[in-house]
Amino acid sequence: MKYTATAILLFFFLPTFAQQTIHRDPLITGMMEQIAVANLENSVRKLVSFGTRHTLSDTLSKTTGIGAARTWLKSEFERYNKENGGKLQVTYDSFVQPADGRRVPEATVLKNVMAVLPGTDAADKRMLLVCGHYDSRVTDVMNNKSNAPGANDDASGVAGVLELARIMSKQAFAATIVFVAMVGEEQGLYGATNLAKRAKAEGWDVHLVLNNDMIGNTFGMETDLKNNNQVRIFSEGVPAGETKEQTAQRLSTGSENEGHARQAARYIKEIGERYVDQLEVKLIYRRDRFLRGGDHTPFSAQGFTAVRITEMNEDFNRQHQDLRTENGFKFGDLPEYVDFPYLQKITRLNLAVLANVGLAPQQPTAVKLVTSQLTNNTTINWAAPVGKAPAGYYVLWRETTSPHWEKKIFVKGTSATLPYSKDNFFFGLQAVDDKGHESLVSSPYLR
Repeated sequence: MKYTATAILLFFFLPTFAQQTIHRDPLITGMMEQIAVANLENSVRKLVSFGTRHTLSDTLSKTTGIGAARTWLKSEFERYNKENGGKLQVTYDSFVQPADGRRVPEATVLKNVMAVLPGTDAADKRMLLVCGHYDSRVTDVMNNKSNAPGANDDASGVAGVLELARIMSKQAFAATIVFVAMVGEEQGLYGATNLAKRAKAEGWDVHLVLNNDMIGNTFGMETDLKNNNQVRIFSEGVPAGETKEQTAQRLSTGSENEGHARQAARYIKEIGERYVDQLEVKLIYRRDRFLRGGDHTPFSAQGFTAVRITEMNEDFNRQHQDLRTENGFKFGDLPEYVDFPYLQKITRLNLAVLANVGLAPQQPTAVKLVTSQLTNNTTINWAAPVGKAPAGYYVLWRETTSPHWEKKIFVKGTSATLPYSKDNFFFGLQAVDDKGHESLVSSPYLR
């Protein structure tokens, strides 16, 4: 077996009886251990205490409504900033949402709550965004008065974002990490839409968006399944903004599952299962669930890599429900139905992914799959990334029917020839540093 660059076989995803060696960075595991169930529960219960967090609810009260909720969220980010040496940039992302004749009857000022942890590498423009939405609702989406606790949907996601900001702002990362509590999700993804358009207009390099929406429930309505060891990652196949050239390339290579979101989902699965015990990451090849949407979709529409992280099972009696008891059954999205140790697991998943990407070199560029010759070998060429210099690269490959990468090798140079036919496998490339932090995967283009 011969390669055009120095290669070391790293691991195989073989049948379940094959031995696997897991390498974890102590820095990342140390951060993960700081994620506290008590903090997550306290944040969920605090958000529930505001009564309703409906997007159009009271903005003047200090104790109830969307205004009180966003004030508290901003104060929490500011507290972490003060405790951790002033590393966070805490702001409102404020905008006026025009009346839409549907769910926003009149022009309304809305505010996302943001905390930015700037990257330490001036040449690294990557921004990693993690979010949940802090607004809530009951059965009638226009009811802005009734109690809408929204404990799981989506105080759970916001609680995870807060805990991530608290812990990760103690550290330094090459890439910039953005922690966001989104507004207006239930009214029509308005907060995410505004931020995604702003990011596009201002030229942000939004490298990855992790949208955490309902990550605290483990019970499945009707099926009676209770599952605290699986989580779903929803990812789109064909990007919303695909160009004609990209369409032609996709059709010629059969690469419907090789888009940025699908590659990110595979990365989340690998890193999540590497670091979080008793958690299986399930790849769902859809943008989102039927009849529902999420805050990752506006970022996908702007051409950014975005996925949804959500619980494996859903209890629709706890979503978008008026608080009531019928035939002895209590309806409503209340804190007592949130599985906080499960929420801790999913928050740890987010941390492992954000930290591993944030510490890694940038992705290799100009990745080319050579197709100019009839050969059963595969040659891939690439260029080194700017910024933090990698220790080397991983060339990855898998069969075309496999949902995740099956093999990877480490190479030192910027070219590799493998004894595997390009007709029979998909290939990818990562940059990696001397501590094993891998970049996201770059798919090769044809040459």
